[in-house]
Parts: sequence; C-alpha cells; structure tokens
Amino acid sequence: MSLLIILALTTLLCPVAAVLGRKAGREAGWPLAAALLVLAGSLVAVWNGRGDSDEVSQQVPWLPTLGVPFHLRLDGLGLFFGLIVLVIGAVVIGYSPRYLAKGSHSAFYTLMTFFAAAMLGLVLADDVVLLFVMWEFTTLCSFLLIARSGPHAKDPAIRVFLVTVAGGLCLLAAVIAMWVATGTTRLSDILVDDVWSTSPGFAAFVAVLIALAAFTKSAQFPFHAWLPDAMVAIIPVSAYLHAAAMVKAGIYLLLRFSTALSEVPVWNVLLISVGLFTALMGAVFALQRHDLKELLAYSTVSQLGFLTATIGIGTSYAVVGAVVHVAAHALFKSALFMSVGVIDHQAGTRDIRKLSGLARTMPVTAVVMTLAAVSMAGVPLLFGFISKEAMFKAMAENPGPQTAVWLVGAVAVLAASFTFAYSARMIITIFPGRPAQDPPKEASGAFLAPVVLVSVAGLVLGVAGVLAEPLLGSASAAVAGPDAEPHLGLWHGFAPELYMSLAVFALGGALVLARGRVDRLLDRQLSPITGVSAVEAFRNGSTALGERIGGLTRADAPYRHLVPPVAVLVLLTVVGLFTVDVPPLQGNVTKPLDWVLLGVVLVGVLLAVGVRSRIALVTIIGVVGFAVALWFYELGAADVALTQLLVEILTVVVIVLLLNRLPSTFHRTGKRRTTTAVVVAVLSGASAAVATWALTGRRGLSDAGQYFLTEGETETGGTNVVNTILVDFRALDTLGELTVLGVAGIAIVVALESRGLLPKLHSPITEPPGSPISGAEDNTMTLRVTDRLLGPVIIALSLFFLLRGHNDPGGGFISALIGAAGISLVYFAAQDDRVSRLGLPYVKLIGAGVVVAVGVGLLGLVEGSFLRPLHFYVFGVHITTALIFDVGVYLAVVGVILAAISRLGVEEKEPPPLRRVGSTAVRSPGPHTTPTTAEPHHPSTAPLDLSRIRVLDRGSGRPSGSSTGTSTDHTDRARGDDS
Repeated sequence: MSLLIILALTTLLCPVAAVLGRKAGREAGWPLAAALLVLAGSLVAVWNGRGDSDEVSQQVPWLPTLGVPFHLRLDGLGLFFGLIVLVIGAVVIGYSPRYLAKGSHSAFYTLMTFFAAAMLGLVLADDVVLLFVMWEFTTLCSFLLIARSGPHAKDPAIRVFLVTVAGGLCLLAAVIAMWVATGTTRLSDILVDDVWSTSPGFAAFVAVLIALAAFTKSAQFPFHAWLPDAMVAIIPVSAYLHAAAMVKAGIYLLLRFSTALSEVPVWNVLLISVGLFTALMGAVFALQRHDLKELLAYSTVSQLGFLTATIGIGTSYAVVGAVVHVAAHALFKSALFMSVGVIDHQAGTRDIRKLSGLARTMPVTAVVMTLAAVSMAGVPLLFGFISKEAMFKAMAENPGPQTAVWLVGAVAVLAASFTFAYSARMIITIFPGRPAQDPPKEASGAFLAPVVLVSVAGLVLGVAGVLAEPLLGSASAAVAGPDAEPHLGLWHGFAPELYMSLAVFALGGALVLARGRVDRLLDRQLSPITGVSAVEAFRNGSTALGERIGGLTRADAPYRHLVPPVAVLVLLTVVGLFTVDVPPLQGNVTKPLDWVLLGVVLVGVLLAVGVRSRIALVTIIGVVGFAVALWFYELGAADVALTQLLVEILTVVVIVLLLNRLPSTFHRTGKRRTTTAVVVAVLSGASAAVATWALTGRRGLSDAGQYFLTEGETETGGTNVVNTILVDFRALDTLGELTVLGVAGIAIVVALESRGLLPKLHSPITEPPGSPISGAEDNTMTLRVTDRLLGPVIIALSLFFLLRGHNDPGGGFISALIGAAGISLVYFAAQDDRVSRLGLPYVKLIGAGVVVAVGVGLLGLVEGSFLRPLHFYVFGVHITTALIFDVGVYLAVVGVILAAISRLGVEEKEPPPLRRVGSTAVRSPGPHTTPTTAEPHHPSTAPLDLSRIRVLDRGSGRPSGSSTGTSTDHTDRARGDDS
C-alpha cells in the first residue's frame, strides 16, 4: 500500500464516519477506531518494506503550472508522528462510544476523522505548500470541533481560530520566503539548501516566522491562552487535541526545521527562553486550578514548553529528548484526559474539592489515572521519567555559556517541581479518603479499556524502554542524523540528569507537603492581564476598527461609493499625462461606422442625463446598449456582441419588473448636488477617454493572445478562441465568476424577501374603465401565440448555441442568456403575474450549475490538474469535458435570471383573475388551479389594481414580509448531532 492510498483512505473515513455516525450513533466509534489501527499498521508495513532506503517517497501532479506537486515522504519522524496521530486517534475514538450520549453523532466522528487525516497529511507532506494546506486544515478542524460544543463555545472557538490563523499567516510568509530563496517547494530539498548557511539574515527571518507559527499552534507564551480556553470542548476532543493533534503540529514543525535552524542563534534563544518561561508559567497556573480538565490544559501548556525549550538547544541528543517526551506525553496526557472524562461521567463533577475516596468505588480508574499522573510527574518506572531525564540530559549538555546552562537547568528543575506538585495534588486529593454519601460507581470495561491501554503502555515502556528505541531512534535520526541514538533505560549512572531529578523530587515533595500554604499562596490572580482578555481585546479592537473604517462608506447614496474610485482614476490619469510615454498609433484604428455608432451613444447619454422618467431612461439606455452591441460586432467580437445584446434585453426585462415598485419619476435634486455630479461625471469621463486613447491601438497582439490564436485549436480542439479561453485555458477564473454569480442570485432572493421589498408598490397602477389593457385575456393573445410559436424555437436555439460554442460564437453564457430570453417571453405571455408558468426551482438550478462545474474540475485530476479538460469520442463525435463545464455555466446563469424574474414578479399564490368563457366567468387555470364557475364578470370594466398583489413565500401560504413573518419548513431543518 502506498502513502497516497493510506492518506486517501484516511480522508475517505470522513464520509464513512458521517454515515456511520448517523446510522449507528455513538457505536460508530468502534469500526472507525479499528480502521485507524489498520491504517497505522499499513503505515508500518510501508516503512518496513522500504528496502535499503531511509525513506519512502511518492509524488503525483497537483499544481503543475506552479511546479507544486502533491509530494509525500515517510521518514522516521513522519512514521513516528503518523503512528501517534493514528493510534492515539483510534484510542480516543474507541473511547468515545461510552462517553457520548445515545443519538446521532455524525458531525463529531466526521470532524475527528478529518482531524486525523489532516494531521497525517501534515506529517507526511514533503512540499511546503502542501504542509501549509494541511496546517490550516488542522486549524479548521479544531475550530469546528470546539464551536460545536454549544452556544457557550462560540467565543472560545473564535479566539482559538484567531490565534492559530495568525500563526498560519506566519507559516505562509515563511513558505513564500523559502520558495523564493531556494527555487523549490520540496521540503526535503529546502532543509538541506545552502541558503541557511550563506544567508544568515534570511535564516533568522524564517526562523522567527517558523517559531511564531509553532508557538501559536503549541500554545507557547504569549499565545498560550487558547488551549485552556478550548476546554469547552468535550473530553474526546480535548484528549485528541492535547495528545496527538493540533498542539503536536507545532512541535512537529519545530523538530522538522531544527535540521536547518539548529545553529541559528535567534532560533536557539527564542525557543529556549519562551519554552522555559511557558513551562514554568503553565505549571504554576496548573497548580492553581481546581477543575481537573483545566488543570490538565495548563499542564499541557507546561509540557509543550519543555519540548520547545529542548528542541531549541539544537544538539543531537536534544532532538532525542524531545522525541521521547513527545511519545511519553501522548500516552500520559491521553490517559489523563480520558480518566477525567470517566470521573466526570460517573461522578458528575471535575472539581477536585468535591471529589474524594474514589479509590474505593472506582479502583480501576484510580490505578490507571495514577499511573498516568505519576508518568507526568516523572517518577521512576514510568515512561515519563525516562523522557524527563532525556530532556534534562540535553539541557545539561547545552553547548551554550556555562551560566546559561545553569540558568536553563535551574528553571527546568523548578518547572518540573511544580509539575510533580500538581500531579500529586490530583492523586492525593480525589482518590484517598472517605467516599461521598452517594459515591460514583466504576465505569464499564468498554469505557475503561482505552484508558487502561495507554496507561499500561506508559508503564511497560518505562520498564522496557528498549522496545521503543527502534521507532524513536529512527525519528531522531531523521532530524539530527545517525548520531542521535536514544538509550531508554532507567539508570544512566550518577549523571547531571539524575541530580536534577532528585532536586525535582525534593522540591516537588516539599510543595506537596506544604500544599495548604501553596494553595493559599497561589489561589489568586497572579497577573492583572489574562491571555483570554488580551485575545478578546484584540478581537474587539479589530471589530471596532473595521466598523469605523466601514462607516466611512456605510451609506445608500451611490456617490459615497463612486467618489473614491473616480478620484483614483482621475489622479492616475493626471499622473500618467506627465509620466507615461504614449507610443504612436499602429495604423488606422477607426472606420466611418465607428463615428456613427459613437454619435448614437453620445446622443443617448445626453438624453439619459436630462430625462426624468424612469421608463424613458430604461428605453434610452437600452438603445445605447444596442449601439454598443453593434459596435462590438463591427469590431469583429461576435461573442461579445451577442452577450451584450442579450444582456441588454434581459436587463430591460428585469428593470421593468423593478420599476413597478419604484416611483415613476426621479426626485429633483438641488443645484449644488447637480453641479457636483456634473463635475465628477466630466472628470471621470475625460479620464476614461484619455486612458482609452492612450492604451488602445498602440501595441500589437500580446504573447498570450498570439498563443491563444495559434495554439488554441491544437490544445483544446476548439476554434472559438473566446470560448476556449473561458472554459479551457482560464476555466478557474470562470468557475470563480460562476460561483460569484450564483451567490448573487441567492442574494437577490434573500435580499428581496428579508427586506420586505416585494409587496411594496410605491406607484400602484390602475387602469380607467374601458382601457384596452384591462382585459388580460385579450391583451396577452399576441404574446401567447408568439410564445407557442417561438418558445420551442428559442429553447432549441439556446441548446444550439450551447453545443456550438467551442468552435463558433456561443457557449454556456450566451446560450443561457438566449434561454433566459425565452423564459422571459413565457413570463410576459401569462395573463397575470399570479398565473405565470415559471415554477422552475431556480435555487436548485444555481446549485446544480456550480456542482457540475466543480465536478468537471475534479474530473480533470485524472490527467493531473483541476479543471483540465478531458477529450473523448462518442460514436465518432469529439466531446470535451469543457462542454459539460459550459452546461454548469448554463444552469447557473438561467437560475440567476429565473430568480430575478420570479422574485421580482408575483408568484401564483392568490386566486387567478376571472376570464370570460361563454356567458360565465371562470378562473384562469394556473399550474395548480382548476377552472371554477363564478359570477359573470366584465374584465373590460374592472380596474387592475396592482397594489393589491402580494408575493407569497413559497411553501408558507403567507405574504412574505407580512407581520406574521416567514414560514420555515422545519422538516428541512438540519438536526444537531449532539444535544
């Protein structure tokens, strides 16, 4: 099995988890845990089958135009962290079925498996771009897992997201800098590049960026507050986040880059100083806490500080010490969090002041939690003792000045003493003594089995550490070279690390004996500023600044938005007149017809400026638009001319629908405003004219344009260069525009319905008795006949232009506009807005268009690149997936236009009007009505009062915007997974 398949299978667990979580509920954790263990075994099998190589590498195309492959590499460090991710993930997910309440847990299991996939992709990535993408995925997973913990988790999740995203930006800057400096994105090549030794300034710059990114992820001062803040999440999330995911991502990053940065002074100083301060601070804060979960959160901050400081030392054995402690920390921290979850589940509290005597009623829980706490305290016979001594040895062998060595050792011993104290505080407080009146019972075997597994593993590796030496040795060697060999024994003679451990036991024991005084001393706020308050202040300040800046343009008046870009345009034009050397025109660029069309446009603009009637303005602007369309056609741009012509037609349709809800004339404006508008218009028009004169007809065809013309047919099989650019060469741009267009269509619906604009008719129209337009039956006869004759022709023409677009003028956008024109004809042919036959699901059409376009893009991955067109033949006819992409464009555009027409027009909710049938009047049959007999009615004498028309919300039966509100279909509302 290859690395790519392992990562793909881990990712595919996400949809599987979604289905299992919904069908099997909490019991889905068991098969998912088994799957992760199988994947962990597969990773080991790949490593054992590597042959003589020290690594396994696999690469597939990903972003070929940027030279960025999807490159995976499995070396010793990647194997070590990959096993932590998968094995601890399996343990935590296997623990979840007994912790979670009964019910659907689809979202939880989906996010947890995606968390595992993101972390696995992170540690296997051998490309810095891929590394960054996976890094951000872990940020997203942690945010979503925390945010879904309930309403109280909203603010903590946002704070976590802000801090970790800031670190992601630092990593992005480092990725770009390394890419530019080394000319490659492959991580293994970057780490051995000469730039680290030949450019100390660059090395220091990247070292700071990498350190900041890791500090935010691994909760180092001053970014530490997010980790305790994230304790609103449920226990399985906290256990995985602390033991194997998220925080371990920062440590992995530091270890991976220590190969290149271990001799950069700013790297060493920054990691050692920040790490030791964080270790001491976190330990002190942990000793203050009464909530077991919060205590463990601060203990993680402290332990991560130890790891950061150890990596900062930069020696080979420092890497060994860090790797060993990563393994020990994963075991005892996952065991501790799950033990706390068991206690909370059984006793209903995590407050150590309310817990006592649990050893009598929960003996198994007491034993496994004690083993984990003793390992965290660094007591002999546990794996935590071996890892702590490995870190102490690295600190004692620090190659720095002797004073610095003593200072580092002293701070480390002090922080470890507090670790010993808070570890002991947990055990001697909640387990000995007399149980409460209603003591909790021991948990089930299935609940305790995962906790027992990792706790006993810490004991086994403490006694027989040699079992872990091959794995931890290969992980250390991948970073620090073959000299990094761990010796995981309990006794290494009378060495400095032994004396440091004895000092920890002595000082830590004293703190335990004097715990009453220590509690009184520390049970207070040690700093006037907390990390949470600092992050919240930054968040609130950013929001306030954004509101203040946004307030500068927060107005409905168009001039407030037009003045800034117009001012910039004028400024650029003035500067360009004095600085830009304009080349001469290349040949005769104008023809007589150009001047005629320019005259039409000019007359139209002058008339538009002076007219007061809105309908007259629409007519004039339409004439100008048609003139521009003719101009495009005269210039040879048939596709653009067709688009312009169709857009003008549909714009008139939509605006006419909108005019019924606006005053018939424009309001009068004062002289001052009119003068200002004239000045701005003249300046902007003059600037645009100068820019057009200076930039048009003064250069030949660009290299890109020449390439499209000469190679377009060879590369794409199409001869319409405009269409091939849109759906072949620059399909990603089109996909982005298509998505924006779809969002705009949905925004139309939301805006019109939420703001109550639809039922507001500012200028109701009534017809006098005897008016020829009062009788809908007679008045729409011509349009109905035209609709029946031309409707099918227009639809066929629409499909014709869709299919021919790759070789002749047409394509998805133009064909959709033609189809929309046919839809408009259907709409206007209806006798009344309320019986219009436009019942098409426009929102679903928009969504289908985007889904089709994205699906075609994914098909392109078959040939190595997203949106790469595939070519094949069906019965001898050449077909390309670009045509299917155009179908997506077609659906989305039609959906947007349908949304505008359907929501600006009135849907069939009120009874349709009466029409004459012989001597009686009957209801006009709509899509959902049947003819009914009514009293005789004379439509020619009945005024049509459009003010009585109200748009009804689809599915509710009530007018949208009415006082009763909008109906919600509760059957379609998504249910929460956990309650």
